[in-house]
Amino acid sequence: MDTKVWRAVGKYRKNKRTFTFTKELIALKESHARERILSNLGSRHRVKRRNIEISEVIEIKPEEVVSLELRTILGVESEIG
Repeated sequence: MDTKVWRAVGKYRKNKRTFTFTKELIALKESHARERILSNLGSRHRVKRRNIEISEVIEIKPEEVVSLELRTILGVESEIG
């Protein structure tokens, strides 16, 4: 199986405030990407899954990645050193 790059966009509610997010990650399938987003937001921001709304998860090309850390992992951009 070949890993793919995904971009997830959505919002979550915490303490009567709404926050938006855009996350890029590597996963095998869209369902795995959704699960990782729910897991990370829940652990890092202490948000319940029912308060997280993922509006879209799309597959993107490695060249379209914005995250510098992910670009380095994918080999699209080398570290300056």
